[in-house]
Parts: sequence; structure tokens; C-alpha cells
Amino acid sequence: MNNNAKFIVFEGIDGSGKSTQIRLLAEALAERGIKTHHSAEPTSYPTGKAIREVLSGRVKVTDDELAVMFATDRANHNKNQDNGIEALLSQGITAISDRYYYSSLAYQGVQIGLPRVMQLNLENPDIRRPDLCIFLDLEPEESLRRIEARHLSAEIFETYEYLDKTRKTFVGVIDLLRERGENIVCINAAASIEGIAEAVLSAALKLWEN
Repeated sequence: MNNNAKFIVFEGIDGSGKSTQIRLLAEALAERGIKTHHSAEPTSYPTGKAIREVLSGRVKVTDDELAVMFATDRANHNKNQDNGIEALLSQGITAISDRYYYSSLAYQGVQIGLPRVMQLNLENPDIRRPDLCIFLDLEPEESLRRIEARHLSAEIFETYEYLDKTRKTFVGVIDLLRERGENIVCINAAASIEGIAEAVLSAALKLWEN
């Protein structure tokens, strides 16, 4: 197997099981001799911490300001010299990210419109395109049930109406970006953990096929 590093993104509305599937994929790739590093957005950098303050409701900003904050954090995610995406790939380490610009296009796209969010992300030379995006698709009813089962306080995005609208926007974003040549695989997140993991691994391993 050709062990050149790849950049893989997981997307989906809250409760879709991204964290579990990222862990399982990393373990499966490690068994095949592929080194990985997991990160998430918002990041742990100061730009990401500022976003979390907004998402918690403790800090107020305009919708456009929040979209700019996400794009800035994403550029930092790419360019950080210690553990950024580009640094990892240059070391032969496959980078796996929990959320990326697909989330911005879906969430902020609902608020300020897709053209503005596409400009901030897709036209930014510091924000690279992933080799693969895995979208774990989940109905908003099941998303809220899982969120409540975890006994977590809801962030500002976690209401049924918003999750429903965001999921529909995600589907539109996926269609749009596929037309632009992006490699996006949709997987039913209501299936068994084992079944999802098998589908995820199958999609990922195709990146290393000659």
C-alpha cells in the first residue's frame, strides 16, 4: 500500500457519531501502517477558543463576524507550523479533521448566504481541499435524541429547526461541491457503529489505491 499522507474530513450534524468513527478509522489505518493525527474545528488555537465563546453564547458577534472567525481559524488549522494540516502531511502523517469548511457552508450559509461563505473559504489560498470528506448523514430527530442522551448543554446551533435546516443545507452543499470535483462520500449515520466503520474504512482506503 502506498503510504503517502492524505487529508480526510468528517462532517455531519451534531450527534452523527463523528468522534467514534474518527477513532475507529485511525485505529484501522494504524493497523495498516498509516500514521494519523486527529484534530477538530474550532481548533484549540486562540482563534478556535474565541469561536467557542461565541457558540456558548457568552460572547456576541454578528453572523458575518462569526463566519470570518471560522475562516481565520481554519487557515490557522492549515498553516500552524507545529501540528497544522500542512505540517502533518509534509511529515507523512494523514490528517483527520472533525469538521471543516463544509460546516461553515452549511451553518453560516444558512445565516449569511452561501456566496459569502464560499468566498471566505474556497477562495482562500491558505485553506486546502481535503482528499476525502465523509458526511455522516443523520435525521435531526435522532441528532437531538443523541445530544440529550449525552446530557450536554445545547450550543446555539442545537435546536430541531436549525438542525433540520442545516442538514438540508449540507445536502445542497455536498451536491454543489461534488460538481466542483470534491470527493465526498455520504454514509447513513443511523446504521450500526460497525457498519458505519466498515463503510468509512472502505471509502478511506480507496485513497491509497494505485
